[in-house]
Amino acid sequence: QVQLVESGGGLVQPGGSLRLSCGASGSIFIFSIYTMGWYRQAPGKQRELVAVITSGGSTNYADSVKGRFTISRVNAKNTVYLRLNSLKPEDTAVYYCNAKWEAGRADYWGQGTQVTVSS
Repeated sequence: QVQLVESGGGLVQPGGSLRLSCGASGSIFIFSIYTMGWYRQAPGKQRELVAVITSGGSTNYADSVKGRFTISRVNAKNTVYLRLNSLKPEDTAVYYCNAKWEAGRADYWGQGTQVTVSS
């Protein structure tokens, strides 16, 4: 059984910052081989990719967050982070952590953490 637990969401004013964390655990879960990602889903919209980081450390971002958000991982802590800077009201969403290992056909999701950007 693999668990992903997100934390760090909350209410922030436009222009503010947050850091989301996602801790992974599981008896046979090898964090370092997984591509880790952050997705978000706003009310009435489909879930969308925000950022991913591969096992080798390569990153990719949605155009809407490039230059504002930063994804990182610490394999020794089984944790992936998402730094959100210069937040905008349109960043309001539930943010989900994802762990994917294509070779093993493994795909896990966290329960989500709410980020609300409002004055």
